[in-house]
Amino acid sequence: MPRPEGPASDDPPGRFDASTDAAAVLAADGVVVAWTRGAEELVGRTAAEVVGEPAGRLLAMPGDPARVAGIAERCRGGMGWSGHITLRHRDGRAVDADLRVSASFRIGGTECFLLSARQQRQRWTVDGFVPDGFLTRSPVGMAVLDLDLRYVWLNDTLERFGGIPREQRLGHRLSELLPGLQADTLEGLMRKVLTTGVPVTDYEYVGWSWADPRRQHAYSTSFFPLVDADDSVTGICYMVLDVTERWNARRLLTLVNEAGTRIGRTLDVLRTAQELADFAVPRFADFVIVDLLEPVLSTEAHGSWPADARPDSLRPVMRRAGMKSVREGCPEAVARIGDRVDFLPPPHDLRLLISGDPIHIPVLDPDDELWVTEQPERAASMSEFGLHSLISVPMRARHTALGLTTFVRSLNPTPFQPDDVLLARELVARAALCVDNARRYTREHTAAVTLQRSLLPHALTGGTALEVASSYLPADAPGGVGGDWFDVIPLSGGRVGLVVGDVVGHGLAAAATMGRLRTAVQTLADMEMPPDDLLAHLDDLVLRLGEEESPGAPADGHNSTPFLGATCLYAVYDPVTRRCAMARAGHPPPVVVTPDGRVSFPEPPAGPPLGLGGMAFEAMEIELPENSLFGLYTDGLIEGADHDMERGMARLGEVLAEPGPDLNALCTSVVRQLVPVPQPDDIALLLTRTHALGAEQVVSWEVSADPAAVAEVRARATRQMEAWGLGELALTTELLVSELVTNAIRYAEPPIRLRLLRDARLTCEVSDASSTAPRLRHARSTDEGGRGLFLVAQLAHRWGARYTPCGKIIWAEQEI
Repeated sequence: MPRPEGPASDDPPGRFDASTDAAAVLAADGVVVAWTRGAEELVGRTAAEVVGEPAGRLLAMPGDPARVAGIAERCRGGMGWSGHITLRHRDGRAVDADLRVSASFRIGGTECFLLSARQQRQRWTVDGFVPDGFLTRSPVGMAVLDLDLRYVWLNDTLERFGGIPREQRLGHRLSELLPGLQADTLEGLMRKVLTTGVPVTDYEYVGWSWADPRRQHAYSTSFFPLVDADDSVTGICYMVLDVTERWNARRLLTLVNEAGTRIGRTLDVLRTAQELADFAVPRFADFVIVDLLEPVLSTEAHGSWPADARPDSLRPVMRRAGMKSVREGCPEAVARIGDRVDFLPPPHDLRLLISGDPIHIPVLDPDDELWVTEQPERAASMSEFGLHSLISVPMRARHTALGLTTFVRSLNPTPFQPDDVLLARELVARAALCVDNARRYTREHTAAVTLQRSLLPHALTGGTALEVASSYLPADAPGGVGGDWFDVIPLSGGRVGLVVGDVVGHGLAAAATMGRLRTAVQTLADMEMPPDDLLAHLDDLVLRLGEEESPGAPADGHNSTPFLGATCLYAVYDPVTRRCAMARAGHPPPVVVTPDGRVSFPEPPAGPPLGLGGMAFEAMEIELPENSLFGLYTDGLIEGADHDMERGMARLGEVLAEPGPDLNALCTSVVRQLVPVPQPDDIALLLTRTHALGAEQVVSWEVSADPAAVAEVRARATRQMEAWGLGELALTTELLVSELVTNAIRYAEPPIRLRLLRDARLTCEVSDASSTAPRLRHARSTDEGGRGLFLVAQLAHRWGARYTPCGKIIWAEQEI
């Protein structure tokens, strides 16, 4: 069989022959001081070319400052070091060599180190002692220990793993050589193997070694007993495999999975940014900052910066959104949360945010001219706090630039490695998606709240009939705001309409539907419909809305959420009779608290929710003593954390029964005591305190169906105006009474009655037994009549007609 080239040797393999070694002397700053002929032969460079130059130029491998510092520290302690190194030959090829470094010594006043190296060569032939070569050159570190756990034999791989020469290991125990490498635990496992004879396989641990003292490595170790011919245990053998890459990959996967549960737990941009910083410190970095573009933090406009934007066309501003440090108070930071920042690691510009890759700076130099010139405050912080390694990752999601996340190490001496860049990229990618989701949700939620608040009444007035207070709180739930609404609608005759409703669903669609229903209720209420008729017409409207939102795919191809319905309660309070008529469509009943503190929940027939169709609504009427509390609300107020509606209604009654003359304060107290945290649904509350119109504010007269009676009732109305101190309204009131009474006598049926009410406005009402609707006509110039209602419309502030069980009432209002 063929043999390797070169002379054969009878010496034990792996032993150095110093006479053929390449040797050099290095100063402490890495400059070559002396260069031998053997070194010249090894790398093909003469002493004239090398002496006085940095030795790092001879390396064919990336520099590792942490490893060099660890080796120098060991050698200064009086112990040598041996290991593997790759040099670059003059002709460009790589030369693998075994390297030994001596303990430090001085030449004159200069600290120096003696280095000797030999090119790695095959030291045995195929027909040599194969088992010995296999054990010695195996990629698995192996050792044999005696019964006292002292080294008897070890191979070259284990020597390289530990960084301790073979001669220093033999005869010593692991705990004496590497006290920080979980030595006590490992020796405990070996003693257990000696005692039981049962091997231990694939025991993983993390530690350090003299070969690489500044960086943690992961090892997988197996132990098994050595047994002689008579089955007596004579020692123990262990095998070590460096599994750092596998361990790092598993750690990366674990961190990424954990990040998925720790980052983005809320739909809040700032909290998501802070969660990213909190997660990464100290697991991954010693100092983390998250800077987001200002449009991302804004709830106005588009709220993002397109990834295809040109850097010279936009000048985005970033703000500090999250920050965390192993040092309390983040003293390394030159900006605080909320501050404007312009941090981009030099020499990078805004292209980094749009399309740049992560930036990896293994070794930060605070004296670097670019840092000192472009980021002087940060350069000073790097120097003061020992910030030595950095990764900056642009935050982008869905083709949108969001900001920049920077990871820095200071107390952790290990520089960031290329694998760390992969982890940082994955962490930031997950956080960026959560930030973008939160940004989109915040924008839509703000728009929905703005829309809903714009659709709710800005000022409520019940005239002299009702004192009014209200409260509305949008939900905290991820679904956003809902469709709760309420309203107070002035009606004729001093009456007031009260309505509260709740649209099924959340978000912009629910808010928009709520606005449509509120407008419909106002229109139907102005038509003087009784509560049950109003709900019937509203039910028809909801059915039509449902047909518009039918499940078929819309023309633009986007998904559409069908409109499912709503609940509603409508009530009308008459301050003259102190009667309140009401009807409800699947809504909770109102609450009534009488002046003596008695609480009740009058329950008109519940009726189906709006949108089902085909079912009738029924009204009921109750009498309310003056100064009674009458409240309407949505189910979010009474559901509570236990979702028990009856208990919620009882709690509401207890709070409303508490004495307190201020209605607004009572409304605030109800919400504070009953609303759960977090708030899962919208809450609307409308509280009113009833007042009555006394006999001195209302007069009425029966009118005969004789045209001659018009003059009499006209004179009575004039005298009443004088009695009320409203003489300036006497003339117009006389004309209104004349036209309305004449119209009733001419076209309607008796009985006819005239009523005047002095409230916030002066109201003139004429009732009759006819159900014929009045019609406003525009008479021609040659017509002798037909101008009565036209004249009423011109003189009155408002006028209209409403129907009663006995006929109709035509009314006209004047401003006082």
